[in-house]
Amino acid sequence: MEKSVGGTQLSVNQVLDLIKSDGSDSMIKAAQQIRRLTKTSHRCRRQLSPAIPQLVSMLRVDSLESAESALLALLNLAVKDEKNKISIVASGALDPIIGFLQSGDSTLQEHATASLLTLSASSTNKPTITSSGAIPLLVDVLEIGTPQAKVDSLMALYNLSTHSNNINTILEANPVPPMIDLLKTCKKSSKTAEKCTALLESLVQFEKGRTALVSEEGGILAIVEVLECGSHQSREHAVGTLLTLCEVDRAKYRDPILREGVIPGLLELTVQGTPKSQTKAQILLRLLRDSPYPRSEMQPNTLENIVCNIISQIDGEEQCGKAKKMLAEMVQVSMEQSLSHLKQRALVCTPSDLPISSCAPQVPSK
Repeated sequence: MEKSVGGTQLSVNQVLDLIKSDGSDSMIKAAQQIRRLTKTSHRCRRQLSPAIPQLVSMLRVDSLESAESALLALLNLAVKDEKNKISIVASGALDPIIGFLQSGDSTLQEHATASLLTLSASSTNKPTITSSGAIPLLVDVLEIGTPQAKVDSLMALYNLSTHSNNINTILEANPVPPMIDLLKTCKKSSKTAEKCTALLESLVQFEKGRTALVSEEGGILAIVEVLECGSHQSREHAVGTLLTLCEVDRAKYRDPILREGVIPGLLELTVQGTPKSQTKAQILLRLLRDSPYPRSEMQPNTLENIVCNIISQIDGEEQCGKAKKMLAEMVQVSMEQSLSHLKQRALVCTPSDLPISSCAPQVPSK
């Protein structure tokens, strides 16, 4: 394969020769050529892998152009190529890349974050990346980076979270506040929301993660909104996050969850969610339905009584079609019961517009 650099046609072998030259300009041109050749071609990624040591050496040169050209070439070499991912880390690329995370140049920081995202997809690289001290810096980028850098840092943290013991390291860096900020602003059906809720579901397995989520203003609400509007996978992680809270300490977390109007989304999830989502939603509804009041004292139209009626049906041996039809009808009823709360969230009404009795959810607190 041949491409043009400065009007000259270069083969893969010529590019490999050029990257080994002593001239910095020639090496930069070679790095730029490697980036072009490897953008979409897996074959070229394999053929040009011998250039990795030279590209890594360019990261250490005190030249922004050299570093950026090399970083982009390495990024393309690593995409969908496990061997190259491992080789790049083994060649010593992590130290300069992590240094770029702290760069005042936002573009270089963005490229470095994207590189760590790609490299962290390799299970072999995860322990090395963690021990290099990348996690706190990724959380810093998640907080103050460019919009794209924030998304890439979140994805990298998610990748690293799947390695044993990394959750504690991530929690120590206090990632929940910037994660909630990102979750509030991103599209709820996006991949960003999916990875964010997946990571939160892992973090709330620990007390520090649960405390951080509930302490963050709008934290529970952000999860509820994903549960209502997210992709199938995002909704599964969202309901899993809320379920974990209630299973660990129902008395502590039940009311904060109910206050955010979670019932309509849970009811819909029992009908339209993935099999795991449906199971988790049913269990969470059971945890949310329990009341200190005798069943006979409850009003027939309260949200809690509606949920109890639904659960009593789906716990039985009803035919699947009949149960789904009944649940779909109950979603509409429950949404009407929560309408005033949902209006408040959407800023359609204010407390002065509606009577207290109609604006407050009719769910007895425990």
